[in-house]
Amino acid sequence: MKNLLDKGTKCLIVQSEFSEFSFWNYVDICKITGAKYPAAPLGLLTVAALLPQHWEFKLIDANVEPLLAEHFEWADIVCMGGMLPQQQSMLTIIDKAHQHGCPVVVGGPDPSSQPNFYQAADYLVQGEGEVTIPMLIEDLEKGIESGEYKSDEFANMTKAVIPRFDLIRFQDYIQVGVQYSRGCPFNCEFCDVIELYGRKARTKTSEQIIKELQTLYDLGHRGHIDFVDDNFIGNKKNVKKVLPDIIEWSKANNYPYYFSTESSINMADDEDLLQMMRDIDFRYVFVGIETPDDEILRLNKKYQNVNKPITEAVNKISSYGMIVNGGYIIGFDNETDQTAEKMIQSIQDSGVCMAMVGKLYGLPETQLTRRLKREGRLFEKDSTIRDTDTQLDQMTSGLNFITSRPRLDVLNDYLHIIKQIYDPERYYERVTHTSLKLKPANKFKPGILKMLKSLKAFLIVCSKVGFNKTTGWLYWKTLVKVISKNPKGIEAAVNLAAMFIHFQKQSKFIIELTNKEIKSIESCGEEKYHQLMFQVDKNSNDHKKSLKKFVNR
Repeated sequence: MKNLLDKGTKCLIVQSEFSEFSFWNYVDICKITGAKYPAAPLGLLTVAALLPQHWEFKLIDANVEPLLAEHFEWADIVCMGGMLPQQQSMLTIIDKAHQHGCPVVVGGPDPSSQPNFYQAADYLVQGEGEVTIPMLIEDLEKGIESGEYKSDEFANMTKAVIPRFDLIRFQDYIQVGVQYSRGCPFNCEFCDVIELYGRKARTKTSEQIIKELQTLYDLGHRGHIDFVDDNFIGNKKNVKKVLPDIIEWSKANNYPYYFSTESSINMADDEDLLQMMRDIDFRYVFVGIETPDDEILRLNKKYQNVNKPITEAVNKISSYGMIVNGGYIIGFDNETDQTAEKMIQSIQDSGVCMAMVGKLYGLPETQLTRRLKREGRLFEKDSTIRDTDTQLDQMTSGLNFITSRPRLDVLNDYLHIIKQIYDPERYYERVTHTSLKLKPANKFKPGILKMLKSLKAFLIVCSKVGFNKTTGWLYWKTLVKVISKNPKGIEAAVNLAAMFIHFQKQSKFIIELTNKEIKSIESCGEEKYHQLMFQVDKNSNDHKKSLKKFVNR
């Protein structure tokens, strides 16, 4: 085996593929804009910056280009990481790398939560790479050919490295990510973020963030930057210190970027914060709303959302120029036969267009999973992806436990929600609502090339949506109304209308999949279904095949 610390070591970094039917993989919209995939693999770019910098790196994002045999033949070592939906593809890549004689390093959220699935990897790096990758490098110096590295320590974000943004082609992506913080101060029962990264939001300094923005600027990136934090305002005191510095830098550089992020809904309570985000040109924020039912929120320890009128909060955020995308969950204990209608009405009233409604999933090592185990309701000790064609995210999988309500009731409610919120008329009602409420202060001004690309994308959207028999009248009616009443909201209206191309396809896929699951359970009854789920042996391919056949028949 080659000495992997040699200067000539060739490191292949692989981002495994996501399904085009995943909620977040809006490949059809990417094609319209001239990109290939929504977001660059920030985690792997950070890993590249933590590994020996005298190595030669090649990053292959399988969502952007095919992973070929020649890539493995080039490499001395392969590194990759990922989340639960990437589980099977990562395991396949491990096998392919070994077929070409390449040792493999694996890390990331799923390998950290479920290391038992990744024992085939030569080096298994758990937790935060800033802490455990140095352990790996130390073993490589000793010539050790395998190992498992973990630590209870959390990384000091003030010492974080600048990701290797130079390894990607910016034109391949709609947005590039930057991370400001890790961890979240809240205690939601179903969330794995607090288990992986802790309940103290650790942040970078202003100087670090400015250096990352400057690095991207120097490399030529302009346009969309996403702060990938699980809760951007988890440490609100520090956020309000860094935002003025970003404002100053942005102004000095003629506002080369506009931004998006993920935040808790309590951001709507702080107008100073909202104004600073508006001044920087934040345009999108994803908020975990989960449910409009305060009692269910309390039971799941999502106290920060209790007594927060959703429509009022969303309208407040929109008034500062930010479109709110919302996360919702069905399958909680204590839901009723009114839950679905309340959720649909909440989504419509608040105008949340990009509403990700998922089925509750007991993620590894969460409080929810531990409780379900104690109650004897959890189907699986570990979380596996048995069918990569259907188990893509929490919209297609989920409910890996005995629900408190009849399972068929939950699934039928889920089906009803998806049908209603992605009905064309209801969707365009929300597009109109959001576009009229929005008060953008767009500071980023695209260059001539980007303007031409945007014009081309607009014409494609008009042809695909405006002359479609289902959406045509709705599209033009929305545009006319927005232009006449709030012309500054027209860009948002076109963008959200374009997103319906993705949601229409994705919701159809979800509906067909859910109908299959409902018919399968109806054919044998819920009790038999539960028995089958409990009998699944993680080490038995026969059981896996029988379960896949059952669910898809």
